Amino acid sequence: MAGVSLKCGDCGVLLKSVEEAQEHAELTSHANFVESTEAVLNLICTVCSKPCRSKTESELHTKRTGHAEFVDKTADAAKPIDLEGTRSAGVGEMEVDGSGSGGGKSEEMVVPEVDKKLLEELEEMGFPVARATRSLHFSGNSSVEAAINWVAEHENDADIDEIPLVPANSKVEPPKHSLTEEEKKLKLQELRERARKKKEEEEKRMEREREKERIRIGKELLEAKRMEEENERKRIIALRKAEKEEEKRALEKIRKKLEEDKAERRRKLGLPPEEPAAVKHSSPAPVPEKRSMLPVKPVTKAEQMRECLRSLKKNHKDEDARVKQAFKTLLTYVGNIARNPDEEKFRKIRLSNQTFQDRVGGLQGGIEFLQLCGFEKTGDGEFIFMPRDKVDSAMLNSAGKELQSAIDNPHFGVL
Repeated sequence: MAGVSLKCGDCGVLLKSVEEAQEHAELTSHANFVESTEAVLNLICTVCSKPCRSKTESELHTKRTGHAEFVDKTADAAKPIDLEGTRSAGVGEMEVDGSGSGGGKSEEMVVPEVDKKLLEELEEMGFPVARATRSLHFSGNSSVEAAINWVAEHENDADIDEIPLVPANSKVEPPKHSLTEEEKKLKLQELRERARKKKEEEEKRMEREREKERIRIGKELLEAKRMEEENERKRIIALRKAEKEEEKRALEKIRKKLEEDKAERRRKLGLPPEEPAAVKHSSPAPVPEKRSMLPVKPVTKAEQMRECLRSLKKNHKDEDARVKQAFKTLLTYVGNIARNPDEEKFRKIRLSNQTFQDRVGGLQGGIEFLQLCGFEKTGDGEFIFMPRDKVDSAMLNSAGKELQSAIDNPHFGVL
């Protein structure tokens, strides 16, 4: 009886014509086709008119879309397929009429080779020779389990108990040899080694990529740091320039204030105002005879003390807090002696005392100021001492006034 469809022996797909079988062979390289009395279904969805070739396909369509009504047009589409004289391989490879190479001779068909050991095991389990041979051939001679699974899937096929045939000149792969336990272990070890090497190569590649990324990020960080340092340098230069301008304006303000104070004092004393042009551009003619006749006013102790304090501040102009602390400490020494002249502990200071060195002794001009007040160094140089007979209350009061003025006046020692 002529079949109404062609069935691919490799994947089990039903094909409704020789043309479809040829297209399937070109797409999948499957060459085993057999005639089948099972028609290719042609179920048409009544809602969307989608054709379905099998019950499974129609069920999937229903699940996806909810369309459950189908019209069976299988009988309209099914046409008998007669491969008499042109049947190939029993598994569907059609013979082409070779007018230039043989004049239409049919190709010789043979039974395919299968694993004899697996065939014997299937026969011992009760499978017929034809069914066992067919199942081993289409399952790839891989194992008994694969052959049994194939039989379970195709037991309803009409040709399940037919011996499969293949062309005699077709390239049939030799039956696969079942691996022993030792061969399986070696194969597994080989696969693991291959996977390990592949993983190592991938890790090395990733490490190279990470290293490149680290280098790129490092360069960007260095560039950002350089830009930040450049901006900071420019900011510091601008800040210093602004500070110099501010200092210049402050000095100019102080100079003007001093000139105003000087003019005010001359006005109070009844002296004529000083001519700015004469002060800046001209110098008075020297009159040595008259100058030698004028009495020279001696420098007072108070002026010496003031000059000493001014020198101390100039020598440590960048240490305002320390200079101010030194002035306050000197004021404390002078005040204690003025209030308690008979107490020797206030008139005697150990030079090696750390507090004294930090506050007064370590500053240039500190000890000199104490000596102007009446202190003297002892013979061994360990102490600085003010004898009782050299305690001068007027001098101590004058020293206290100079120190208090230096503490209160923010512009003391600037000029």
